[in-house]
Amino acid sequence: MRTSDGEWVVARLRSHGRALFWPTLLLLLVSGGIGFGYGRLPEEWQNLAILGAAALIVLVGCVGPWVRWMARTITITSERIILRSGVLVRERQEVRHSRIEEVAVRRSGLQLVFATGDVLLHTGASRPVVLRDVSSPKLVAEAIDDLVDDAPGEDWDDDEYDADGDFPETSIR
Repeated sequence: MRTSDGEWVVARLRSHGRALFWPTLLLLLVSGGIGFGYGRLPEEWQNLAILGAAALIVLVGCVGPWVRWMARTITITSERIILRSGVLVRERQEVRHSRIEEVAVRRSGLQLVFATGDVLLHTGASRPVVLRDVSSPKLVAEAIDDLVDDAPGEDWDDDEYDADGDFPETSIR
């Protein structure tokens, strides 16, 4: 897919779906609890209070984490990497391929089990930009490394060099 300024979208990523394991388990437990407990109390308002509490638990414990997971995206284009996150306050971070000096992969024990990991993009700043918990991190790192190798440097200018690739002679008057 091509963007409006001539870039190619290489990949769109999210963090691994295991981040939704606990919210899904909570949804199942709340559903089971409602199925078991609703209608067992003598007063109707007590049954409605159980429904209200369950709705609040599902909203905070299931819908909230799902919306946060859906709001965090990584887009890799032919020229840059764009990280977007946030629900109420949107944050956008861009890293141009020409700024990336090194690409590394970091994996914890749990990430090894699920074949995920963190891809670290070293740009020369004090802290690297981290693509957290992506699936197939080695493949992502290799793809970014290939894109970085193909990207010209920041000070690249085709007009500065002659046909032989040498810097042309200029005279100062």
